[in-house]
Amino acid sequence: MVNSLDQVPADFLFALGTLRHARCRPELRLDEIPAPSRLAPFAVALGAEVIVPGDAAGSGAAHGPAGAGFEPASGSDEVELATGRFILLHDPEGSAVWDGEFRIVTYIRAQLEPEMGNDEMLGSVAWDWLVEALQNHQAPYRSAGGTATRVLSESFGTLADRPDSIDIELRASWTPAGPDITSHLEAWSDMVCTFAGLPPLPEGVTALRRRRPGHAPAQA
Repeated sequence: MVNSLDQVPADFLFALGTLRHARCRPELRLDEIPAPSRLAPFAVALGAEVIVPGDAAGSGAAHGPAGAGFEPASGSDEVELATGRFILLHDPEGSAVWDGEFRIVTYIRAQLEPEMGNDEMLGSVAWDWLVEALQNHQAPYRSAGGTATRVLSESFGTLADRPDSIDIELRASWTPAGPDITSHLEAWSDMVCTFAGLPPLPEGVTALRRRRPGHAPAQA
């Protein structure tokens, strides 16, 4: 939406720099994707995938989908356990709806084991994962809201042999207390891994960043 860096507010440039400093888990593949153009004057969007080796997915070392024996896609030795989007919006004039000048909008989707997918408390559990992740990373925020949805997929006809599947989708947004977004991205990346069923990292262990070359966040 902007053509040169001199048109980008200093606060948004600072926020972009803090995104680059976030330390995300090694199972998370994070890339910049096209940002929405109508939600705010300035925006940046990141897409995430949680990928593990095929033999690790069925090892029983993780709970949820990671421990359910998911098979790799044809021709691949990796399994995708969850996907997500992280969008940072900025309006220098501020927004009464946001209660601030920044807003974080997120989306996470993961396939669940049938037992988890049928849990009536699943939606509130998914929301608790978000709140706990923000608290654990000491990411100050306000005006949070979201929806959790279970998606049942059934196959028929020539696809009738496919097993039914249940996905969980969480759409959430919140207003960070300031332009430093590092802890918010780290909290969200942990939450994506939680949705994927991966166990938490041992206390005191810091995951190294994994980012594909040439995909550093930039202005929208």
